[in-house]
Parts: sequence; structure tokens; C-alpha cells
Amino acid sequence: MAILVKNIMAKPVVAIDAEKTAKHAGELMRKTRKGALIVLKNNKPIGILTDSDLIKKVVAKNILPSKVKVKNIMSKPLIVVGPNEGISIATKKLKRSNIKRLPVVDKGKIIGIISLTDIAVTSPEMINILENRLKMKEEPFVIKEKFASGICDSCGEYDTDLKNSNEQWLCETCREEVE
Repeated sequence: MAILVKNIMAKPVVAIDAEKTAKHAGELMRKTRKGALIVLKNNKPIGILTDSDLIKKVVAKNILPSKVKVKNIMSKPLIVVGPNEGISIATKKLKRSNIKRLPVVDKGKIIGIISLTDIAVTSPEMINILENRLKMKEEPFVIKEKFASGICDSCGEYDTDLKNSNEQWLCETCREEVE
């Protein structure tokens, strides 16, 4: 069963008008504890402003935040994902676009936002699976069990005393025939 974007997206989304200043945006991010704001023009989404945009386009360039408008530093175009798409699709969009957050759009309206962090927090079991697969690739395959229960590879009968012989699990009768 696929995990859907709508199951892990953050909501509500915080928006800011494109004509507001970077100072106002920073204050809003601090107040709402959000790392991204949806930028609106005439109440329509036109971009996204992230904490990274503020750092790279304002702070690092030593620009006075009260002198620059959000519309001049926002990221655009807005790359979005649908609420009923799987997180694997969202992850591919994030990776392909080299971004960390995707607004979630349903019927033309932004209803949430999903980030790499949301996906990572939701998917710890995926990390365990990947770690186990990597270990399996590193370690040579060795059969450690001497006896097992199951279906005999030769006769197809169930037995509680299978033994591995020449890379086959054989019951006692079939082992005697081979020897």
C-alpha cells in the first residue's frame, strides 16, 4: 500500500503577498515556525519563498530585508504535487527539481505542503530495508542452518527434517537416494 501525499502533508499553508518585504516574510516565518511561504499575487499562488531564499538572496548579499520585496527573491515557477499521488512521486519531483518542499494542490487550490523531512520522518522503515539490502550485498551468501522444516526440493513433500545437501533442501529419504 502506497503512502499518499495527503497522509503526511503539513497544513495549513502560510501565504504572503508578493508585494511584502523580506523583513515581513522573515517575521512571519519566525512567528509561524514555517520554513516556507506561498507567495500570492491577487490571491493566486505565483511562487514560494523559503528560508534558503532569504539566506542566499538577502542575508548573503547583505541586502537590507526591509528594502527588498518578496516577489524579487521568491522561487518560481511553483512545482506542485497532487494529494493522491504517492510519496515516491513527490520524492522524484523534489529530486529532479533539486528542491526541498512541494505545495500540494487539489482542484487548483493549495491545500498543504510536503517536504523531504516529512517524507524522511514517515519512512524510517524504508531506511531499515535499504540498510539490510546493503548488508546483504556486502556479505557473501552463506547457509547457516543445518536442518530446517519445509518442502523437499526433490520430492516436493513437507518434512521437519530437511538437510541442505549440494545446495538443495532434501528430506531423509531423498538424501539416502542421492548418497
